Amino acid sequence: MFVHYYMTPTPITIGPEQTVPEAIEILNTHKFRHIPVVDDNGVLLGMLTDRDLRSATPSTVARSKERRNVEQKVNNTPVSVVMSVDCLSLNRLSTLDRALLLLQAENVGALPVLNDSRQVIGIFSAMDLMKAYRFLFGLGEKGSALVSIEDDGDAEALSKIVKAMEKTHVAFTRLIRAKGTEQEPPMIYLRINTYNIRAVHKAIEAAGFTIHVPKL
Repeated sequence: MFVHYYMTPTPITIGPEQTVPEAIEILNTHKFRHIPVVDDNGVLLGMLTDRDLRSATPSTVARSKERRNVEQKVNNTPVSVVMSVDCLSLNRLSTLDRALLLLQAENVGALPVLNDSRQVIGIFSAMDLMKAYRFLFGLGEKGSALVSIEDDGDAEALSKIVKAMEKTHVAFTRLIRAKGTEQEPPMIYLRINTYNIRAVHKAIEAAGFTIHVPKL
């Protein structure tokens, strides 16, 4: 799946000479936390976050005279001074997997999406990623439920589960095999679309599998 389908297209941007107060007003008005800084041609120069802006504004515990001096300086400070210039980016063909890895590795909440000329054509946030994976894994679909099946290593396990579901005429949309972690054993996850979950459990167990329930 590509970020092209889930990014926010033609996002609001800001110029490098616009001031910090202008940037704060834009972020507060539109209720977001990241804004690309671009030149007159829409080419990315940097990213500005609410964290960058907070670090530029005076502390609430500063003495009144110091605070006034800092505020006056900040009011005339262009965003080019406080923006992050070494920022990674995505393109239309970047996958959700790549977006997830970059967001996690850089510990950021959003990434700009660029065309071949490095012009900003979108922005992809952690919230966009959550929405995309919610769709990918079928959360919220009618009668949707996730069944956890213990994986015994059988090479034909997935095909056996598919046959069991087809035999009982249960609609299912996703089947995922996970290797497991230090906390979680190897597992097979089945996304079903039925309210009769008990019947699904019986069919899975009849096929020789064990429905997983964590041991407390």
